[in-house]
Amino acid sequence: MAKIEQVAVVGGTHGNEFSGIYLLKKWQKRPELLARNGLSVDTVFANTKAHEENKRYIDCDLNRQFIARDLADETLTNYEQSRAKVINAQLGPKGDAKSDFIIDLHNTTSNMGPTLILLQSDLFNRQLGAYVLAKMPEAVIVFEDQVSLDEHYFLASIANQGVIVEIGPQPQSVIRQDVLDHMENMTQHILDFVVLFNEQKVEDLPESYTAYRYIESLKLPEDEAGERIGMVHKNVQDQDFTPIVKGDPIFTLFDGGEICYEGDYEAYPHFINEAAYYDNNLAMSLAKKITVSSQ
Repeated sequence: MAKIEQVAVVGGTHGNEFSGIYLLKKWQKRPELLARNGLSVDTVFANTKAHEENKRYIDCDLNRQFIARDLADETLTNYEQSRAKVINAQLGPKGDAKSDFIIDLHNTTSNMGPTLILLQSDLFNRQLGAYVLAKMPEAVIVFEDQVSLDEHYFLASIANQGVIVEIGPQPQSVIRQDVLDHMENMTQHILDFVVLFNEQKVEDLPESYTAYRYIESLKLPEDEAGERIGMVHKNVQDQDFTPIVKGDPIFTLFDGGEICYEGDYEAYPHFINEAAYYDNNLAMSLAKKITVSSQ
């Protein structure tokens, strides 16, 4: 793998996720806080208009617009689709990007704690996960490597290497110090790791560690007319990365009934009851626990 030299730290992909936005403002005033030997680190405020209007997005979710074919489709012209093309030109283009590495900063209403989402499972990403865990034992590592970078629709997939920092719980349009501190610390550790990886000085990592791999998403229960008829069960609410097995209740119906998990694997829910996902009636993501080699 070639050395990483051009790094983009992105905040405000969603306009009402404030932690990354306020960290960008801090770092733009004090760029020395992100400066690292051998790295050129730029900051990007992805969706200023949505932030000005205190919304997640204006027309559609910006962080779902970066599939290569959509970026090439000139008929996709709403605000976020157009903004994605501008960002792709600035940091990319995807497939031949000027940026070597993108760190995209997000906060979630879900009780996920400091979570690092990795889009690939190559040596760089596996070792990055191990390094962040060594520096932040409270962190959680999630692999969303189920599709290729070309097929990923996340902003971070523009570059050949990209990660998503996802910290919660934090309500939309507010700031919490614990969440902001976790986000800043994780970003600093990621940048430190990149320098060590470039210099081939990554040392003293455990041979393996526990992480999670995204499998699927579950929707809130609906009737035949598409009307929502239930909610996340109280035993699941706020229990991100706590396992559920077949037969465990996961939804409570408004009429008092329950729906139980019917999957054939031990699942680890996360993004539980994320407020922003109500647009798509999504209740949670499910992952499997995995052991990851850092060698």
